[in-house]
Amino acid sequence: MDMAPPTPRDGTERLPVLVFATPAELSRQVARRVRTLVEARAAAGDTAVLGLPTGSTPIGVYQELVRMHRQDRLSFANVVTFNLDEYVPMAPDALQSYHRFMRENLLDHVDIPASQVHIPRGDLDPDETDAYTAEYERAIAQAGGIDLLLLGIGRSGHVGFNEPGATPADRTRLVVLDEITRKDAASDFFEERYVPRQAITMGVGTILDAREIVLVATGEHKAPIVRRAVEGEPAPQVPATYLQLHPNATVYVDQAAASELTRVKTPWLVRRVDWTPGAAKRAVIWLSRETDTAILRLGATDFHRHGLHPLANVRGGVDALCRRVFEDLRQRVVYADKVPRRQRVVVFSPHPDDDVISMGGMLHALAQNENEVTVAYMTNGSVAVFDDDVRRHLRFVEMTRDVLAPEAGQALTDRVNETLQALDAKQPAEVDTPEVQRLKASIRYTEAIAGIEVVGLGAGAARFLDLPFYQTGLVRKNPVSQADVDIVLALLEETRPDHLFVAGDLSDPHGTHRMCYQAIDRALRLYNERFDRESSDEPAPLADGATPQGTALASGAGTRGGGSDPRPLVWLYRGAWQEWEIDRADTFLPLSKAELDLKIEAIYKHESQKDRALFPGAYDDREFWQRARDRNVGTARALEALGLPAFYAVEAFVTVREMP
Repeated sequence: MDMAPPTPRDGTERLPVLVFATPAELSRQVARRVRTLVEARAAAGDTAVLGLPTGSTPIGVYQELVRMHRQDRLSFANVVTFNLDEYVPMAPDALQSYHRFMRENLLDHVDIPASQVHIPRGDLDPDETDAYTAEYERAIAQAGGIDLLLLGIGRSGHVGFNEPGATPADRTRLVVLDEITRKDAASDFFEERYVPRQAITMGVGTILDAREIVLVATGEHKAPIVRRAVEGEPAPQVPATYLQLHPNATVYVDQAAASELTRVKTPWLVRRVDWTPGAAKRAVIWLSRETDTAILRLGATDFHRHGLHPLANVRGGVDALCRRVFEDLRQRVVYADKVPRRQRVVVFSPHPDDDVISMGGMLHALAQNENEVTVAYMTNGSVAVFDDDVRRHLRFVEMTRDVLAPEAGQALTDRVNETLQALDAKQPAEVDTPEVQRLKASIRYTEAIAGIEVVGLGAGAARFLDLPFYQTGLVRKNPVSQADVDIVLALLEETRPDHLFVAGDLSDPHGTHRMCYQAIDRALRLYNERFDRESSDEPAPLADGATPQGTALASGAGTRGGGSDPRPLVWLYRGAWQEWEIDRADTFLPLSKAELDLKIEAIYKHESQKDRALFPGAYDDREFWQRARDRNVGTARALEALGLPAFYAVEAFVTVREMP
């Protein structure tokens, strides 16, 4: 096809980008686009040829297509599919096989004939590969070409398995996987060493031959690469940029994945801005960083030289604006003695270490202020435990048999040896037995208790919810069900919390944080509805304690038992993957060096995740305690650069009444 460089959109975007409020809405819209094509081709008596991806991103689309088939009678009888890629070597029935992925997530649930499904084979002999990939290209051509191709995007910018260095001349072929791609895939294989080093993939040229392309991306962790793909020049270092050469390619993203786009992050650089207080605050903070000048030292010249002259002439002028932004930030600093006191608090921790990694300082402050704290560990974290950790704990049990359980005798030793033998016999990337899964969960649980004890909470504060969606033995989880929601709801009804702490970083590469967030959101909506129906008109006595001075609180939202709003206040924290941006945070909790050291000590208690975590993420070689330290110290230094006091470290939170 003829290709020409596109005209940039909105000053910087070289591809059309559609931004959706939530991943669910994005998935519905993509599924509707597929449905429109399928039904139009069926009405004309033709087939619809789809190019399909795998991975976590398209699962929502496939779920919606299955729903359309079951409830709306959408037929796939006239659909022909070609998948993008498959690992090599890979048996089609293996747990990590894309053949199996497609069957489990789409193909087994719709009426598409098996003869119309094409997925690259990963079980070929090496000398068969070239002939097979050429035949795959011919099959696409014989089907009339791909009408609509769905794509995800890797954090290295790959589409399919076209790694950095790919070009538009590439066709379906065998490729060597990039290190980042293998690290991102490590969770599916339990360890990086088990991830295949090769794959068969459609080439960039094959992808660009499709008549329409939809690239889908969700989550904050995809935001930087989305920006490069959309705003950068086409280049082999980021193969997704080649989509700019296509006449009918569109990018579908949720708000999180769009957050680094120029029009979202710094819109004043590309268009006229409605200078709301929030937009003005973001611009002033940005200008302070761009000029390396404290907020209260910014002058009109700084605004004019950086394209902010419209802002310099509104809201009372530069000096008044800078004072307002500075005071806004200063009032969001809340010291430990001013956080909630003698109130009911529930901290939801998706994994058994997110609590101390993300808010260890806040946990210590809550304990010191005599709050009734429940730390609810939502999943057992068993898939993130090395087999060697189980072996070490089993040997401890065996060696202490005569001290702890002398009556157990040889029976205990035999049981330990049986389990050790089962571990030795386990194949690479094989799912653990239920017994081993329970042992690994117990390791995480004991570490969690040790961690909260460091920050001043007792073992009784820990609650292990063990949500069903996680109990697959795999990193890939089941959808959140009503059973998960009911468990969370029961805890809320039991504790009647004044405050909830919830993980608001949805970039967890395993998706667990996002799924836990969904379960809490659904449960909290039901809880608030029930509480509103059951609560009396008379408010309970005012709780003994102060509340943070962030926007959500300063606007008049009280805590349950104290203010006009009976709903619990939700504090969103961020974990091992990122921190809240300065302009978005409502509360900054300063930590002294001693308090940060205490937090790090609590993180150390998670020994199975220390030194070498099973799933550390692809882009960050630091240990989790190092990430927490650097993030908290970095937030403090960022505030200092803006002109605020020089704290040693800072934890940041966003407070809301309804989860966004």
